[in-house]
Amino acid sequence: MTEPTDTGRFDLITMGRIGVDIYPLQTGVSLADVETFGKFLGGSATNVAVAAARQGRRTAVISRTGADPFGTYIHNALRDFGVDDRWVTPVAQYPTPVTFCEIFPPDDFPLYFYRRPKAPDLVIRPEELDQDAIRAARVFWITGTGLCEEPSRSATLAALEARGKSGTTVFDLDWRPMFWGGRGGASGDGGETGPQAMANARPYYEAALAHATVAVGNVDEAEVATGLRDPKACAQALLDMGVELAVIKQGPKGVLAVHRDGRTAEVPPTPVEVINGLGAGDSFGGALVHGLLSGWELEPMMRYANAAGAIVAARLACSSAMPTATEVEAFLAER
Repeated sequence: MTEPTDTGRFDLITMGRIGVDIYPLQTGVSLADVETFGKFLGGSATNVAVAAARQGRRTAVISRTGADPFGTYIHNALRDFGVDDRWVTPVAQYPTPVTFCEIFPPDDFPLYFYRRPKAPDLVIRPEELDQDAIRAARVFWITGTGLCEEPSRSATLAALEARGKSGTTVFDLDWRPMFWGGRGGASGDGGETGPQAMANARPYYEAALAHATVAVGNVDEAEVATGLRDPKACAQALLDMGVELAVIKQGPKGVLAVHRDGRTAEVPPTPVEVINGLGAGDSFGGALVHGLLSGWELEPMMRYANAAGAIVAARLACSSAMPTATEVEAFLAER
């Protein structure tokens, strides 16, 4: 494997979940009654790489699939989207994960993950990492899910240590309590075991944050890392834990961004008629990467990322719904 050169390095390398999304082609219908489905490339880290590629960035994913037809589909889809798949490798003993969802607009999109006995993307091993490429990438993006099990946990922390805060390192707080043995999304949701799952995850989130320069997540996700739920308090706590920029997504209240140097931006949401909100956060992430690489100020960067997320929320799919820069700019010009 060749080392990336200064002119050939990646704008973005993401590391984490990959799989196949099986989404109903009917809305407002339970899975028990859905008759037709669409198949799409999925997984949060993968969607972010696709979203940034659609913004014109050179991107790659570090992940693993099963050695099965769905794994072949994933490689084909990544290449079609212009995402480098050299670090997406097969695991013979586990099937490629699939995820089903139900679509009840505007704000109810239950997910059903099929990742057992173990997801291949949790079998990323430290010794397999291309540390030179990770160090060279302009942006490196990891997720909370990558910390939930070994060997992915050790691999994620090894990648962060190798990176050593060179360039921009983004920690997507990405909270899925079921991957940590919990139920209930956050303490505020009254989940039976959500708070205990958060307590289990927090030390690993803290370890990752020590290496990150940017943290991004919603209030529930920020609570995993900080134990707090007030957005401004969460942002300050994340800064205190070592990041330079904290981005707190607040749903209908918009997004809050706070930089260590004192700059702050609080941007309202971009209203759209929601069809499927599941890919909006990943579209936001890809647009955020584009803005960081472009050196934008906080407020225009948050407005752009919000708009990119809104565009996807108004579409059915996730990966194939990611907008181009031209689409985002036209969308903003209409507002």
